[in-house]
Amino acid sequence: MKYCPKCGFGMDDTSRFCSACGADTATAAPSVLPPPPPLVNAPTSGKALASMILGICSFFFSVLTGIPAVILGHLAHAEIRRSAGRLQGEGMALAGLILGYVSVVFIPIVLIIAAIAIPNLLRAKMAANEASAVGSLRTICVASVNYDQLYRHGFPSSLAALGPDENGATASPEHAGLIDVNLALGSKSGYIFTYNATSTRNDGTLDAFQVNADPMTPDTTGVRHFFVDQTGVIRWQEDSPANENSPPVQ
Repeated sequence: MKYCPKCGFGMDDTSRFCSACGADTATAAPSVLPPPPPLVNAPTSGKALASMILGICSFFFSVLTGIPAVILGHLAHAEIRRSAGRLQGEGMALAGLILGYVSVVFIPIVLIIAAIAIPNLLRAKMAANEASAVGSLRTICVASVNYDQLYRHGFPSSLAALGPDENGATASPEHAGLIDVNLALGSKSGYIFTYNATSTRNDGTLDAFQVNADPMTPDTTGVRHFFVDQTGVIRWQEDSPANENSPPVQ
């Protein structure tokens, strides 16, 4: 017995035409059966799930998980297509692919830009701090001269004597109000200011002073160290605190 290639009806071996559908068994093409319907509770592809998880993690670990996410995403897509509905998770695989490609392509670009920009920003910040330190030394120098002219007994004994009174009292030799409160406390814009006044004639009158400005965190808040005394010449040193023998600021 043979079977009709069109409808599958049983026929005698000697019959050419199907008695059920009339098809010519010598020329009729076999029927194409439709693919099996997808399973209602088809399991999710493990590769698709792994691809999505790795894609999410790629935003924290960049290409370390981005490349595996892309590979597993492609494998999951192929596996789901071959399963003919027996596996699901195509959306997860697609999400993993997108996130993986984003991390592989864009995050390294962002990191490269950051690697170039951050050092430039730090250098600009240090340059700004150094310029502020030089300006603060000039302010202290001028304020010290004004203090001597106002109270007629030499330079102030400390930076606090140049600063304002914390209670807003009237200016006095103890709190002349000639510099701002941050500078009077000895720190401003990433630099620490150390003031020292002396009497060169040993008569009790403070007729000389020295001020050092040093970065709070060398090579981070500033590179150069600065110095000024009663002459008003600001000097600098790069590797150690500056002094009266250091080169002047140009």
